[in-house]
Amino acid sequence: MNLLSIGGSDPSSGAGIQSDVKTFDSLNAHGLTVITAITGQNTSKFGMIQPVTKKILKNQMDILFEDFTIDGIKIGMVYNSEIIRTVYNKLKKQSIPIVVDPVIKSTTGGMLIQKSALADFIKYLIPIATVITPNKFEAEFLSESKINSKTSLKKIGRQIQDMGAKNVVITGLELKKNIISDFLLTESQNYIENEKIKTTNHGSGCNYSASLIFSLSQRKSVLESAKFAQNFTFDAIKAARKIGKGLDITQISDKRIIELSKAINKFTKLEKAFQHIPECQTNFVFSKKSPKSIKDILGLAGRIVKTDSTLAVAGNLEYGGSRHVATAILAINKKFPSILSAINLKLQIETINKLEDCEFIVKRYDRTKEPKSIKNKEGSSIKWGITHAIKNSKKPPDAIFHKGDFGKEPMIIIFGKTPDLVIKKISKIFS
Repeated sequence: MNLLSIGGSDPSSGAGIQSDVKTFDSLNAHGLTVITAITGQNTSKFGMIQPVTKKILKNQMDILFEDFTIDGIKIGMVYNSEIIRTVYNKLKKQSIPIVVDPVIKSTTGGMLIQKSALADFIKYLIPIATVITPNKFEAEFLSESKINSKTSLKKIGRQIQDMGAKNVVITGLELKKNIISDFLLTESQNYIENEKIKTTNHGSGCNYSASLIFSLSQRKSVLESAKFAQNFTFDAIKAARKIGKGLDITQISDKRIIELSKAINKFTKLEKAFQHIPECQTNFVFSKKSPKSIKDILGLAGRIVKTDSTLAVAGNLEYGGSRHVATAILAINKKFPSILSAINLKLQIETINKLEDCEFIVKRYDRTKEPKSIKNKEGSSIKWGITHAIKNSKKPPDAIFHKGDFGKEPMIIIFGKTPDLVIKKISKIFS
């Protein structure tokens, strides 16, 4: 996936182009950049702004669009009317998702758009936004109104939507004690809530809009994407570090997301992978150490699905996103704590033969012998089966399978210490 960030350069790498590239990379997307302005800023203060010329701005965009298929675009800092009109003229006929992050003012104090350019920003860029993502200050600035109640919030949201944006998310609202809310206005209204982290940071707005365009470009709904972006940003704020002398800089903290995203991407590109997807589809999980429940296990809140001879990823990565494969990890991890990742595949005799040829440890269980008390209890079958299969094992298995039962599809689960090691095992099976 190729994602384009159009915005200003922040030499502290706390926000702007540099922050977006870090976010895209952490999500296993390739980040492309068009720089609209060079800023001087650090974690304590804001210095100078030097906007780029129309000629180099247009050239950056033309060169990229000639060479790359671009799946989604984020627009950040656009300092003056010339920049705004040049960006609009290039993007006005694009049919891909566009997130507009109306950065008005840096957290370190600098104004990031000229007042004289605001009318053009509203006229040209807001109407091409799939989603616009103002925080409370930016929403008030654009609407020239104050948010002091839910009624005024909804009114301002509709006002910004009437400027032409298809969808509006007003972020970082404190509507309840110790809770941060994002107000999402699509055809309907939603409040997305999370725990408030009591800190001032540099970069969270960019984290939000960059992760939002990533999710939208995966063809997720605006609501799904807004939830994903809020969770991603929450984790980045929670991991913020004091790198300079001023504000903390947000950090991409959860390495499991990066590792599992990359492994899923590798799996979908394996030549024969589509032949191994079961009727119930496939999930791929990666657990925290010593998981207590499926909420400690990262998985797709959806599936890896087969479409003819290709694979598509449906759903975002979430803790608790998987039930079936995550339950298998819970069961096996109690005996073999090093096993933290797994994927389920269609059971085929050739797969079992290949596993044995590669001298992998393969275990099985018989679902026809499953006690009725287990069959009738939701979510207990996998736990029973895995526990039964490894009861006498002294070494962790590489794979466990069953041949199904009435109404139950045969299945094989491949296990490993990490998603990358799971992929290495699968690559040997598929070769």
